[in-house]
Order: sequence, then C-alpha cells, then structure tokens
Amino acid sequence: MEVYIMLIRRFENKDAQYIAEIINRNFFEVNIKNYTKEELNARLFNEEKVRIIAGYSHMYVCCLDNEIVGCGAISKNWGNIEESILLTIFIKPELHRTGIGKLIIETLEKDELFLRAKRIEIPSSITACEFYFKMGYKYLT
Repeated sequence: MEVYIMLIRRFENKDAQYIAEIINRNFFEVNIKNYTKEELNARLFNEEKVRIIAGYSHMYVCCLDNEIVGCGAISKNWGNIEESILLTIFIKPELHRTGIGKLIIETLEKDELFLRAKRIEIPSSITACEFYFKMGYKYLT
C-alpha cells in the first residue's frame, strides 16, 4: 500500500511558477471545451499575475508528496469585509475528481475571510460550475 503525504499551506513566492503552470494547463486541457483558444490566451497566467493575486488574497497551495498539485484563494470582494470571493481554484488536470478540490474548498471555508463574510461569490468558469454546485454553492440569479 502506497502512502501519500498531503499538505495544504499558505502560498510562498517561490510557488508562483508552479501555480501558473497548473492554471494554464487547466485552461488548455479542461476549459478548452467551453472557450476558444483566443479567450483562454487572453486569460493566461504568469508568475507575476499569481503573485499579484496572492498579494491581495489568502492563497493556499496543496502539495502531494512535496509537489504542488493545486491552489485556491479567498479575498475580500472589492474591499468589502462582509463579502468575500473564492478565486484561482485549480488542480492538476490528471488529479481532478480525487477529492483535492474539495479539500481546498474546505480549507478556504475555514479562512477568516470566509468565516466573517455574509456573502461569498465565486467568479467561476463555465467548466467549473458543476463542481461548485456539488460543493453546495448556488448560481447567482
């Protein structure tokens, strides 16, 4: 029986390259079924974009045997302390449907920005809507 060590921790600047790679892989391996290449190219991440998001949010990374395999962040919604947004939640495509996304969501739901919020939004891709719905989130109407 193989044993894996999973750790979810706060983002460190050295993680930015790995996070950008995971996000971009999701764009072109998963989200491509709902978006054009041009739309995805316009949304590409680089290390700087990841660091900017991590700078205004509480970003977490999920490590499996010391390899970064996913990420997620929570931020105040436009500075409003009563509203927060979940963002940048991505898992390596080959590890989708393994429970890692659920663990990241559960971690974000324990964060102070989640706990004090009266309202949570998730600016999701079309592709991820079903996942968030299964996690108990509703569509904004």
